[in-house]
Amino acid sequence: MSVVSERTLERVVCVYCASSRSADPEYRRAAFRLGEVLAEHGIAIVYGGGAVGSMGALADGALARGGRVVGILPRFMADLEWGHRGLTELKLVEDMRTRKHLMLTGAQAAIALPGGTGTFEELLEALTLKRLGLFLGPIVLVNTRGYFEPLRAMLAAAVRERFMDERHLAMWQMVAQPEEVPEALANAPAWSAEARGFAAV
Repeated sequence: MSVVSERTLERVVCVYCASSRSADPEYRRAAFRLGEVLAEHGIAIVYGGGAVGSMGALADGALARGGRVVGILPRFMADLEWGHRGLTELKLVEDMRTRKHLMLTGAQAAIALPGGTGTFEELLEALTLKRLGLFLGPIVLVNTRGYFEPLRAMLAAAVRERFMDERHLAMWQMVAQPEEVPEALANAPAWSAEARGFAAV
């Protein structure tokens, strides 16, 4: 079931981001601004449900502009009081795998902000699902402080070493500023299940 099934005409994006309080404040400012931008464009957010770091900033930015924000939070995190208390909706799930699945289910696109291992796992799974033609929406990376440059280089190396096809470089777009995200979503190259034909190099 979609996490936004009651509003089927709504545009929804899944946003991957971090809960670190220690990272440079510029990351939180970018997350807050992304929340504002998405709300201003009438785009609802599904994210991990956290209250601090980029997670909390993203939600706060969207809510400040009247946006709709749905959080998906494992019960153990709720027990630790890690959840954001002001969301439009907070869904509790049993484990991290269910959380990750529901965050992408029903979303028309995925956006990644800088983060750690959890963000990397979510982003790379979304890219893998797109490579297999199981997720067809845009995937946009917000490259605050040039954070994703090493990942860009690693993915280019995967193509160069023939672990990926050159066409896979169209699976994602990278932008420097949150304000560029709506245009990147709108102009992302079309993708279809026919990508399975070149999923294996």
